[in-house]
Amino acid sequence: MLVLLSGVSGAGKDTVKKELIKRNSNITSLPSYTDREPREGEVNGEIYNFITTEEFKKLIEKGDLYEYDIHHNHYYGTSKHLLNERLESGKIIVKDIDVNGTENLVKLLGRDTKIVTIFLRVPRDELLRRLIARHPNSDLKEITLRLDRFEYEESKIGIYDYVIKNNDLEKTLQIISTIIECESNLENPEF
Repeated sequence: MLVLLSGVSGAGKDTVKKELIKRNSNITSLPSYTDREPREGEVNGEIYNFITTEEFKKLIEKGDLYEYDIHHNHYYGTSKHLLNERLESGKIIVKDIDVNGTENLVKLLGRDTKIVTIFLRVPRDELLRRLIARHPNSDLKEITLRLDRFEYEESKIGIYDYVIKNNDLEKTLQIISTIIECESNLENPEF
């Protein structure tokens, strides 16, 4: 099963994903490829595979990505090889991904793969507080760039199976754990 976790930048996707993996040995991550620089504390291969823009463009040219997009001025994409390898492992895969990537993966894989989509919502004022805390040395341009996607990403919540207000980490983790447990016990219904 593939769990796609989305939300605006600062919604808590990485934190939620890390905690789910810590608490359940049957859950694994699927790192995205990106050409952005790692943030403090990020380890290559955990949440992201950090590569150069030239390396990213080669992945595109070779057709090695299921989907890719540019947001916040950087490439992000899903490796075909990594995703197929993780699906074969039988573990539950949690991937944080933007709304465009979610739409693309559901279209590409939805018939053959059990996909559960979850959107984490955060009020705009709380998001601003989180972004300032995350990027204390950034100029207003970086924070504004991330806030500018807020309306667009929020406009896409209708494509998600579940929408969760992420204002309490423990509560969010309990809800998502319950969703994963229930969804993994359901057969893929045909409509």
